[in-house]
Amino acid sequence: MTGSEIAGCSASPSDGDAPASADRPASTTPPGKRVLLAYFSRPGENYYYGGRTDLRTGNTEVLARMISGLVECDVHRVQAVEPYSDDYDETVARNVREQDADARPAIAGPPASIDRYGVVLLASPIWNIRAPMIMSTFAERYDFRGRTVHPVTTHAMSGLGTTERDYATSCAGATVGEGLAVRGEEVRKAEAQVRAWLRRIGVVQG
Repeated sequence: MTGSEIAGCSASPSDGDAPASADRPASTTPPGKRVLLAYFSRPGENYYYGGRTDLRTGNTEVLARMISGLVECDVHRVQAVEPYSDDYDETVARNVREQDADARPAIAGPPASIDRYGVVLLASPIWNIRAPMIMSTFAERYDFRGRTVHPVTTHAMSGLGTTERDYATSCAGATVGEGLAVRGEEVRKAEAQVRAWLRRIGVVQG
């Protein structure tokens, strides 16, 4: 993988998933045990086994839907005020600029707080070894003291990238727990892997 690839948001060529709502109603889990799943995902032209494919639903959104179907959680989609282009090369170039500048892209409609949550799953693709910079924008907004953060990524070959280290810094006061990394091209077949991880981190039974 070259340094400019945004490999985490790849998907299989057949992509028939319907768009999902950005947010889900609050759960009834007691405070301190409630789970927030906050994810960033990009559709459009994407990396696929060394080539390109077009998709309506980014792989991280596919993974987020899978997780939310297996565990009671509230779901928030992280969206940029200035949306990322559907064009792969344009998004690669923007990501390079944002990483080089240590930028914090503006977020549209962020949650007012995360006070009700004890566990936060931060899900994104891996772009050039790390989560897109917009995930730093999101993380730095909130007080994570006393909460557990679990990185969740889709990727081509970078796994969790630098997310564990990055969230340890940007989610000040949080405990960074075991992450989940799913290869983008295989995300639709990842339910067993996802279920096993959710059991290990203690947010789902059975």
